[in-house]
Amino acid sequence: MKKTPRLLVLLILGLLSAVGPFSIDMYLPAFKTIATDFDTSVDHIQLSLSAFFVGVAVGQLIYGPLLDKYGRKKPLLIGLGLYLVASILCALTKDANHLILYRFVQALGSCAGLVASRAMVRDLFKPEEGAKIFSMLMLVIGISPLLAPSVGALVVEHSNWHMIFIILAAIALLIILATIFLLKESYAGNKEMSLKPKAIVGGYWEVLRHPIFLTYCLVGSLASAGLYSYLAGSSYIMQSIYGLTEAQYGTVFAIIASALIIATQLNRIALNRFNSSEIARVANSCQLVVSGILLAGTYFQWINLPILVALIFFYLCCQGFTFPNTSALALSPFSKLAGSASALLGCIQMGLGAFFSAMVSYLHNGTAMPMVSMMALCSFLGLICYQVLPKILKINKD
Repeated sequence: MKKTPRLLVLLILGLLSAVGPFSIDMYLPAFKTIATDFDTSVDHIQLSLSAFFVGVAVGQLIYGPLLDKYGRKKPLLIGLGLYLVASILCALTKDANHLILYRFVQALGSCAGLVASRAMVRDLFKPEEGAKIFSMLMLVIGISPLLAPSVGALVVEHSNWHMIFIILAAIALLIILATIFLLKESYAGNKEMSLKPKAIVGGYWEVLRHPIFLTYCLVGSLASAGLYSYLAGSSYIMQSIYGLTEAQYGTVFAIIASALIIATQLNRIALNRFNSSEIARVANSCQLVVSGILLAGTYFQWINLPILVALIFFYLCCQGFTFPNTSALALSPFSKLAGSASALLGCIQMGLGAFFSAMVSYLHNGTAMPMVSMMALCSFLGLICYQVLPKILKINKD
């Protein structure tokens, strides 16, 4: 195999990272249509989103040790194949509960791309490059929320929601082919590594008890959970409360999501002057301020649609600065256990995302309060972790 250009490698890694987000964003505009088709409620369909988060969280723990033992590509291709099959099952289902189950299986497949791409960044690039590389990958990941909801809305308008999952299956097939023919193996694997439960748990425990990993994993994961809270509640709020059509919701969603692209690319510039820890601290503090305004404004009912969109836009801007820096910092101490560290990082991120998105559904009361309160709580807890954990664990944040 000829050497693949660096830019193409980054593109493929970005696509692997974007499989999960695209699977989330593309069907959000179809929630009401799916609920009507299955004769159920929107909050019941929202559980398919929570099931996806749970699947990604659980699945990453499975792939981590496999990636460390067998290398990156073999487990990755198995996961992508599972995703392809599950996407077809989602397209063919005629029952809401089956959709929730198949979304869980689809997530188990998609998380292979998330874990492998992060581990490959750790394999291929020096630790000091990590935050910039993650910011570059966010260019590809960021296209997902820009395009996916609009594509999903157009598909529903001109065809039906089943076609969304057929398109996801086709995308998976293209990524599988790109992985086979264009992406070189970045780590041969450690054949001596044991896959016995005790050894796997021991490896994860070694990662988890590292103070740098624990601190930045929790800070970044809580920030991400705020984003997932928004994803869980935005469809109902934009369409049912503010009366947007599916197409209009897709457009507004894309505008808000552009904040991630803008912020992650500004982050690359900021890294030339400030270190990752400093940037993460400021971003986390700003996110708390924005979410506080959002919460107060919603409670006192003075927020209209433009103000809501603007505040969530700035909330996601903060996330765009937090994610690449906390991810790079959390993975920086590891080399041989990069796959396990990546898996545990992703598991905790998605686990918290699943919990807070499920809380949005559980607290559903016909207002925006469940969504904005969870967003604010995530920001508050993230800042607490950033301020308290380094003192308890005796690490230098700078």
